[in-house]
Amino acid sequence: QRPKILMATVKGDVHDIGKNIVGVVLKCNHFDVVDLGVMVPMEKILDTALKEKVDVIGLSGLITPSLEEMRLVAAEMERRGLDLPLMIGGATTSPVHTALRIEPNYSKGVFWVKDASRAVGVASKLCNPEQRAELAKEYARDYAALRDRRAQGSRRQPPVSLQTARDNKFQTDWAIHQTPAPAQPGVTVFEDYPIADLVEYIDWTPFFQTWEMSGRYPDILNDPQKGMVARNLFADAQAMLVKIIEERWLSARATVGLLPASADGDDVLVYADEGRSTLAERLSFLRQQKPKATGQPNLCLADFIAPVDSGTPDHIGLFAVTAGLGIEAKLEEFEAQHDDYSSILLKALADRLAEALAERMHEQVRREIWGFAAGEQLDKQELLKETYRGIRPAPGYPACPDHSEKKKLFRLLDAETNSRMELTEGYAMLPAAAVCGYYFAHPQSRYFVLGNIQEEQLVEYAARKGIDLDEARRNLVANLDQ
Repeated sequence: QRPKILMATVKGDVHDIGKNIVGVVLKCNHFDVVDLGVMVPMEKILDTALKEKVDVIGLSGLITPSLEEMRLVAAEMERRGLDLPLMIGGATTSPVHTALRIEPNYSKGVFWVKDASRAVGVASKLCNPEQRAELAKEYARDYAALRDRRAQGSRRQPPVSLQTARDNKFQTDWAIHQTPAPAQPGVTVFEDYPIADLVEYIDWTPFFQTWEMSGRYPDILNDPQKGMVARNLFADAQAMLVKIIEERWLSARATVGLLPASADGDDVLVYADEGRSTLAERLSFLRQQKPKATGQPNLCLADFIAPVDSGTPDHIGLFAVTAGLGIEAKLEEFEAQHDDYSSILLKALADRLAEALAERMHEQVRREIWGFAAGEQLDKQELLKETYRGIRPAPGYPACPDHSEKKKLFRLLDAETNSRMELTEGYAMLPAAAVCGYYFAHPQSRYFVLGNIQEEQLVEYAARKGIDLDEARRNLVANLDQ
C-alpha cells in the first residue's frame, strides 16, 4: 500500500506553487497525495486527515499570518490526541519559529522542511515507524538546541531602546530634498495593461528559484549540472508566454496613487486632499532597534517622508497590481487534464508578470506619473539592479513586515474596484499573482532589514494602530523570533 500524505495551504493564505511542486515530487516517488488546495480551515485539514487515513499531514504557507494558523493546527492536533507527523514548509517558516512556536504545541513530531528536494526523504522516513522515531529524536534535539540558544541570548550587541533609536533617525535637509509635486496627483488606474509590454521587464532569476534551481539567469542556462534542465524549462516558459499573450489567458490591472503625506514620528499621515485639511489614513511603520556604528541611522520608512513640522509638502506613492486575472479558467482546464506541470508553470509565469508590472509601473511613476526622474533612461540590467531613485517596499517585506497594513493601502487605492484585487482574512492577495506596496521618492531612500522587534516597540506600535497586543504579535511573529 502506497503511503498517503495530506497537503494544504492554511487558512487565509493563497500561495501554493511550492506546495504543488512538493506534491508532484511526492507523486513521482509513489506517494498518494490528498491536496486540499489553498485557504483550508483547520477543521477540514484534520477531519480529512482522519477520514482519508493519511500517514502524514503537510502544511504550507507563504505569509506571516500563516505561521499562527500552523501553530493553531498543531495545538488542535494535540487536543484531539492525533498521532500523525506534521510537516511544515513555506517561505516564512523557519527552524527557529518552529522550535519556539509550533513544536511545543504538538508532542507527536513537527518536521520543518526547507524545500521540495528534501520533502521526499523526510516524508519517506515519517511513513516508517522506526525511522520516524529516530527522525523525531533528531528534530527534537535540534529544536531544543535552538530554544536553549534563544534563552541564553544573542552574542551580538543588545538592541538599543526605542528612544535611542528614534534619536538616531535618518536626517536630511528637507529644504534641499523637496520632492516635486506629482505630474498626475491622486489615483491613476490602468484597466487592461498589455501583457506583451511586460515580457521585457521579467526578472527570470526568481522564476528558476521557484522551481528550486539556484543560480542567476542567464548564467543558469549554461550551468554544467543544471543547464539542460534550465534550458528546457525556459523554452517551455517562452512557449507558454506566447500563448498567454496571443490567447489572452491572463489580463493585468494596475492602480497607482500619489497622495499628499507627512511623517508624524514613525507614522505617515496620508491626506484626502492637496490642501491637507482631511486625514485619509495613518500608515504605521516600525524602526530598527539594532545598535549602529557611528553615523549609521536607525531607519524607519517614515524617515523618507517630510515631517509635519518641516513645512515641506511631500507625497507618498501607493500601488496595487495584478497579472493574474482570469487565471482560474486555464488552471481548471489543466486540472481536468491532470497536467500539474502546466498548472505550476502558468502560476509561476503569472507571478513573474505581476512583478514585471510592478517594475513597469514604478518606471512609469518615476518618469511620467510623478515625474521626479523624467529624463531617466535605464536598460534592463540597471532596472533589475534598481539603480534608479526611490524604492517600492511592500507590506510583509523586511523594512515593513506587517501584512495587515495592506488594508489601509487597499482602502486608499480602492484596489478591490480599481485593480479587481481582494485581501483574504490573513492578508494574502487574490489573485495570487499580485503585488502592492509604497513608493518613496526621496533620493536617499533605501531598502533595509528591520530586524528583531523589542517588546517596548511592539506595545507602542499596537497602541498607535489601535489593536490589541495579541493581534500585533500575530502580525509580526517572524520578527519577534529572530
